[in-house]
Amino acid sequence: MSKKRARPAPELTARPGFYAHELDIELLQCRDEGLDLRPYEDLIRAVAALEPDENREKLADTVYDMILGAKKLRGYKYIEPSDREGIFALCEGGYTEKTPGTDLKKRIFGAWYGRIAGCLLGKPLEGIRTDELIPLLKETGNYPMSRWPLNEEMTDDLVKKYRFKLQGKCYIDNIDRVPADDDTNYTVLAQMVIDRYGRDFTPDDIVSSWAALQPQNAYFTAEYAAYLNFVRGFRPPHTATYKNHYREWIGAQIRADYFGYICPGRPDLAADMAWRDASVSHVKNGIYGEMFVAAMLARAAVCDDIEEVIRCGMAYIPKTARLYERLAYVVDAYKAGVPSEEVYAQIHREFDEHTGYGWCHVIPNAMIVASSLLYGEKDYGRSVCLAVQTGFDTDCNGATVGSVLGMLIGLDRIGAQWTAPLRGTLETGIVKAGVKKIDALAERTLEHINGSGTHDYFGWNFKNSLPFDNDAVKAEDPANENNALPEAEKICCP
Repeated sequence: MSKKRARPAPELTARPGFYAHELDIELLQCRDEGLDLRPYEDLIRAVAALEPDENREKLADTVYDMILGAKKLRGYKYIEPSDREGIFALCEGGYTEKTPGTDLKKRIFGAWYGRIAGCLLGKPLEGIRTDELIPLLKETGNYPMSRWPLNEEMTDDLVKKYRFKLQGKCYIDNIDRVPADDDTNYTVLAQMVIDRYGRDFTPDDIVSSWAALQPQNAYFTAEYAAYLNFVRGFRPPHTATYKNHYREWIGAQIRADYFGYICPGRPDLAADMAWRDASVSHVKNGIYGEMFVAAMLARAAVCDDIEEVIRCGMAYIPKTARLYERLAYVVDAYKAGVPSEEVYAQIHREFDEHTGYGWCHVIPNAMIVASSLLYGEKDYGRSVCLAVQTGFDTDCNGATVGSVLGMLIGLDRIGAQWTAPLRGTLETGIVKAGVKKIDALAERTLEHINGSGTHDYFGWNFKNSLPFDNDAVKAEDPANENNALPEAEKICCP
């Protein structure tokens, strides 16, 4: 056996999972959090510029420690806690429980179909920037966007004009069912979590289910960082905070929906569930985005006013947060009669879609969701098309807008143009879930609303598949001050 120490392949350290990768994003994130990194910026940029190898990663570890000790800039005006008590103390809240009406079933079905259709609308365009998206839509006779983009339109002559890859994507005319996507996987996964743990699930239950039910390559950005942190031995909330550049990106916001679905008329409870889920992978505004969407959906199940729905969602964001401020701009602009084109242009002025940070951060995408819901005026097609044609994270925003509006207006008012191409069937990337009937997912949601007991609806034996028994860990070390797994229970990267 060789006595030389094994080292990671240098080329493999230039990818997510290594802190030195994308240190430029860390700088942007820290700036927005109000941290004073002026004494360290040159050093951080110098480390980021080094050739990727083990030594660069060691230097990045020192950078991480320096950032942890950084002070807030004088005059930074935002107060943005990540702990549950701190968040709710700064939220307006105040929405009392409201009993759903007899149309709840139509609304729940509308939310599922609306989310899946909105996701599929944006899926083939995910990653395109508007300097190519708008010309493409115009060239295919679909601007302003009003229908599905089609595979048959992506001719060889057309696609040569664009840098973005347009062929080989999932369009409604080249699929026979809805393909798997993280924006729908997480909704199904949340249903499985409720099946196993009920409404009192914990952040530990969430991250354990991630490790058990999806492969490593199912996770991206903040979720990928949290997943790796978990298998390295960290527990929430440190899965979210340790070396996670993406801690305020959109990932938690796309995981919110099921918690809103099963809490109709109870936005407070939906927001609390969303916090438990989001705290696994995100902090601050990354958490608030999920709480915002979950609360909106809970309210949308029991009212017909889209502005009321958005204001309810905002009531579960700290009023001292950046996200609240920017959503307030959207609502105020709409009320003042500012044209939608100007609101979307303002989002683009504030956030650069050509950077990964700007494109995927939760704030611009939440602003697009709110704007599209308001300016779509309860028309499903108009709303999801506004969300997609604006760019940024097209499938995420199409899915969230479709979900909220589907809940508000019900399945019947979405329109067959948008629901028929789904063929009632959804693929998932989840272990043992496979291909699901959308109606069955919606029916199970109604069972959860009505308080049906937990069971292994998907035929999955959770107890034997989880990396560790949460109850046993908590009993062994109730305080667990280090938030780490017992040494014998740590597991390796799959």
